[in-house]
Amino acid sequence: MINIIFNLQHCLVILLLGFLFLCPMQYAQLDYRFYDVTCPNLPKIVRSGVSSAMSNETRIAASLLRLHFHDCIVNGCDGSILLDDTATMTGEKNANPNKNSARGYEVIDAIKAAVEAACPAIVSCTDILALAAREAVFLTGGPCYPLPMGRRDGLTANISAANQQIPSPFEPLANITAKFTSKGLQPKDVAVLSGAHTIGFEQCSTFKSRLFNFDGTRQPDPSLDTSLLQNLQQTCTNQSNSNTNLSPLDLVTSNKFDNLYYSNLLNNSGLLQSDQELMADNYTSSIVINYSKYQSNFYRDFGASMVNLGNVGVLTGQSGEVRNNCRVVN
Repeated sequence: MINIIFNLQHCLVILLLGFLFLCPMQYAQLDYRFYDVTCPNLPKIVRSGVSSAMSNETRIAASLLRLHFHDCIVNGCDGSILLDDTATMTGEKNANPNKNSARGYEVIDAIKAAVEAACPAIVSCTDILALAAREAVFLTGGPCYPLPMGRRDGLTANISAANQQIPSPFEPLANITAKFTSKGLQPKDVAVLSGAHTIGFEQCSTFKSRLFNFDGTRQPDPSLDTSLLQNLQQTCTNQSNSNTNLSPLDLVTSNKFDNLYYSNLLNNSGLLQSDQELMADNYTSSIVINYSKYQSNFYRDFGASMVNLGNVGVLTGQSGEVRNNCRVVN
């Protein structure tokens, strides 16, 4: 309880500083006070919804954060990942990176219903998803960052783009960085946003090759910490029936948003190959070292990178719409 109160005070201070000093009143076409008049209780409603979902399952915090990323990295933040299939459109939920692992849709539905009850036809599903990701970070002990609002919802989804644009844990760092920069993000954002892997779990299928057949050698990844390797081989056996078993991305504090993800990389204990590769590049490894020492630096930069992510390809003004139901266009 003391930690939550401290984090809440920290959040309020950061928000005030963001408004007064650090952040302009507008970020591109978004506005930090967009709903101040039309839906002033929006942040409280979203926080309550995320908190309620986390009380049932702590893991949902990481799922909401991932859902926001998978939305924004595919043709911009437009809520397209939330759309169900129709007779004429196959949604992004069925893309390979999403169909077996993307979660949290029902949480966004519940929050949307609560927001509609308070502020009908005002708040977009895309803004709700962005806010839910922020609250997921905060409620797991991470930073509370100022977040500009005013996104509108897209009118379609693109499964082909989702298959192509969402970074894969099997890709080399150069490929992942290229996907980020193609969206207007920076190489630094790769190292910063990878820190989201301080919470959550991954299925064995995303890293099993490191345990038994790294790069086709039929041997484990030699860079993987030996004790971690033995631990993971018990969870993820060399059989296909273990592919959907789960392992925490951070074995030490899997439900706490902190900087131990970066310490794990220094100890060759990154779960995903794409995570551990941050240590193989001089630029990103220097960021890893810094964040492993100074959690406050990570928190500050993570908030800034989340704002950058949340500004990718947004629809504003008369573009798009405010969906009544996040799963279907109006």
